Amino acid sequence: MDITILIGFAAAILIGVSLGLIGGGGSILTVPVLVYILGVDPVLATAYSLFVVGSTSLVGAGTYMKKGLVNYKTALVFSIPSFIAVFLTRKYMVPAFPDPLFSVGEIAVSKSVGIMVFFALIMLAASISMITGKKCKDCDENEEIKFNFPMIALEGSVVGVITGIVGAGGGFLIIPALVLLARLPMKMAVGTSLLIIAAKSLIGFLGDVSTQTIDWQMLLIFTGLSIVGIFIGSALSKKINEKALKTGFGWFVLLMGIYIIGKELTAL
Repeated sequence: MDITILIGFAAAILIGVSLGLIGGGGSILTVPVLVYILGVDPVLATAYSLFVVGSTSLVGAGTYMKKGLVNYKTALVFSIPSFIAVFLTRKYMVPAFPDPLFSVGEIAVSKSVGIMVFFALIMLAASISMITGKKCKDCDENEEIKFNFPMIALEGSVVGVITGIVGAGGGFLIIPALVLLARLPMKMAVGTSLLIIAAKSLIGFLGDVSTQTIDWQMLLIFTGLSIVGIFIGSALSKKINEKALKTGFGWFVLLMGIYIIGKELTAL
């Protein structure tokens, strides 16, 4: 087996470990691993990422369900507009993007470059969220859940479109929304977020089945290794300081985002 394939599959385990350790972050590494290590086309990589993230998050959500840390009503309110947005984005918006996206003089920005740069910008936003580690100070574990329906629906739609374009689950956007708008306790927000990400990502992937040629063998192996990783990460999370880990991972994602932007723009 080619060494790059082995490295890519090893990275799949690390993606799962990240999800198990900090409840997120791993999804934004999936596309770069698929593109830069395994040589998958960026558009196809976002489709693969939806399947990997959705399957891995579903396993993670299962552990929270067993502990009663998933609020199904909140998940439903958030999910409906998000489901619609991600499916329509994958089914119609992404295939409709022109290639090249636009030209500036003699420089043409291709569809693949545009998606990777947009993805890198999302990575930068995620990294800042992880580094700053802002939490809702006023949230009470026993407080009755209150819904801001219009804002939750709007947030769900926005996250759905972003997920559809870049193939990342959007947990760094979903969790703050659940904490601030639905006032869920942090642990319940993480569990509910994993369920939303799982359903949203897998539904989004359905929009690609008819438009993309899927290498199921590679995808299932990659996904299986990521699922193994989430169990490893969950076990390690009991021994590692979560705050320090999340901050360190945030800096790593920040540097990676800057690297991707630099790599794609210098290739123009």
